[in-house]
Amino acid sequence: MSSWLVSNNLYSVLHLEKLGNKLNSTNTTERVRDIWHILWLLREVWLKVGLEKLESHEGVAVKVLLDSSATGLFMDTTFVKEKGFKMEKLKKPLLVRNVDGTMNAGGAIMHQVECNMFFKEHMERARMDICNLGKIELILEMLWLAAHNPEIDWEKGEVKMTHCPHLYVEKESKKERRTK
Repeated sequence: MSSWLVSNNLYSVLHLEKLGNKLNSTNTTERVRDIWHILWLLREVWLKVGLEKLESHEGVAVKVLLDSSATGLFMDTTFVKEKGFKMEKLKKPLLVRNVDGTMNAGGAIMHQVECNMFFKEHMERARMDICNLGKIELILEMLWLAAHNPEIDWEKGEVKMTHCPHLYVEKESKKERRTK
């Protein structure tokens, strides 16, 4: 096994020779990029989420990528503009790198969007950085996964929000309002 696949990586058990013709190149940079691509495919889970604009309360459906290697909540620039979300300018730009370590083609993050996000019975207020995500509209990151601790079946792509009682859950909130 190559030494650059760190031992705490869930997929470090993959031996390069078992990946076969997926890694045709002898160029190390290309091999690393190929492995990143393979690992990306192995860990993709998508959710259908509802977003609510704070100013108009208009709802927008979006397909969201759960990404355990991302370091933030990200919304695509084109998606933000097409759907008319209100952007807030950041005091300082944030540099953003793609999963393969290259600089993002859209440049630094200059704006954020704040909105309500709904998934099944779960609801929360979220602040997302705006950047170029290509065909992906929204990415939820590792810290979000850690804070919510959802049950994830990575093979089936199913997610259950069973471990985040400290966060606002819509059903419980409605029950509480009725009992007061």
